[in-house]
Amino acid sequence: MGTGDAQHLRDLAVLRRVRDRIDREYAQPLDVEALARGANMSSGHLSRRFREAFGESPYSYLMTRRIERAMALLRRGDLSVTDVCFEVGCSSLGTFSTRFAELVGVPPSVYRERYTGATLGMLPCVAKQVTKPVRNREAPVGARG
Repeated sequence: MGTGDAQHLRDLAVLRRVRDRIDREYAQPLDVEALARGANMSSGHLSRRFREAFGESPYSYLMTRRIERAMALLRRGDLSVTDVCFEVGCSSLGTFSTRFAELVGVPPSVYRERYTGATLGMLPCVAKQVTKPVRNREAPVGARG
């Protein structure tokens, strides 16, 4: 194995740790700069390498994790959209609502209204699969509204 290969493997290990940190700490006030500091990389380098490894930026991955959790909380029906926004680590209701609508196809208030209790009785692994948000603005056109 060459020096370049060894470095690539080390970088992948670091990137996996960054992704794992996002998965664990999505509700914390994370940003790309904080993630980059934790990985001893510049934010630009982390963003480029993360996108190469996982197909999306660290910010996009973080927001997807937050939206997945928000979907689960909204389905419970006992929290307001604003409460859910802050519960999942977003500090701006506008940014949260916009990103939610991009990924899910409907605004969070509409999602809450339509899907409260929708996964009751489903195994958690099944519920997670059928409610997974679509990344990169790929929500079906018919789902909007």
